[in-house]
Amino acid sequence: MSVLVWVEQSGGEAISSCWETMGKAREVANELGTSLVALVIGADTAAVAAEAQTYGADSVLTATDPVLADYRLSAYVEVLKSAVSEAGATVVLTSGTIRGRELSAAAACDLGAGIAPDAIELGVDGEKLTATRSIYSGNILTDVIFNTDIQFASARPRAFSMPEAGAANGSVSELAVNISEADIPEKVVSIEASDSGEVSLTDANIICSGGRGVAQDPEAGFALVADLAKVLGAAVGASRAAVDAGFIPYKNQVGQTGKTVSPDLYIASGISGAIQHLAGMGTSKIIVAINKDGDAPIFDRAHYGVVEDLFEMLPALTAEFQKRLG
Repeated sequence: MSVLVWVEQSGGEAISSCWETMGKAREVANELGTSLVALVIGADTAAVAAEAQTYGADSVLTATDPVLADYRLSAYVEVLKSAVSEAGATVVLTSGTIRGRELSAAAACDLGAGIAPDAIELGVDGEKLTATRSIYSGNILTDVIFNTDIQFASARPRAFSMPEAGAANGSVSELAVNISEADIPEKVVSIEASDSGEVSLTDANIICSGGRGVAQDPEAGFALVADLAKVLGAAVGASRAAVDAGFIPYKNQVGQTGKTVSPDLYIASGISGAIQHLAGMGTSKIIVAINKDGDAPIFDRAHYGVVEDLFEMLPALTAEFQKRLG
């Protein structure tokens, strides 16, 4: 038995939410009385494998090969299944990134295993994993129990706290990889990097979002949202209504059909609070709503609400934060 965690990397660096998953996986492994194994896949795995040793892994499996330089589902599924077999894993966890959800679902399907996607809590009942996840647009929390020998789950980014790195422990061993380029049907044609200096929505501690309320001057409205985000070191988000209206690109969309986020602070400006948007940010630790409509549904979920025009409120907030934060 073991608990296996896939540590996703990009550009030679681990995705930070994977360490959150590792921290929770350490707790699950301790409850099960078993070992924690990390899996690192790529053309170069040494640096991330060494880092995994400091986040509680008892051992690290690496799959190192040039054909694994870019994430491609069919190849990574085969590697993950080999790792499950090598580690004797009964619990397999990934961070709930786009790749993590896809990879865990595909591998679970191939292995006939149960899966709980986008879990916000993980625990143990007897010798089985348990998971809590939200359903019906975040209105209901459901507890998932498994009846399969192998149990998969992807953990929602920022659902668990970031563990502190400690001394490097455990062994690192290479997993035999027998995959050639000809075996992989997917081809990576090009990779487009995100804008320089842009804060990732899924990793952000603070998110400033705008919605339909910017409609009187969308460019100026989102410029105000971006100004506030810059002062706070935050990511810029948006509601589906704002994206559908062409005010801002889809990559900024938060919600059921966009990105699911769980920051420490979520500032919603001119967002009414449609159910699909709440499903994507409802687990934020502190929600601040700014809307000139005092009856907007967002106020029912907000911890703090300001009934004010965002074109008046955001410049005042930005100036005050600038003064206090320097």
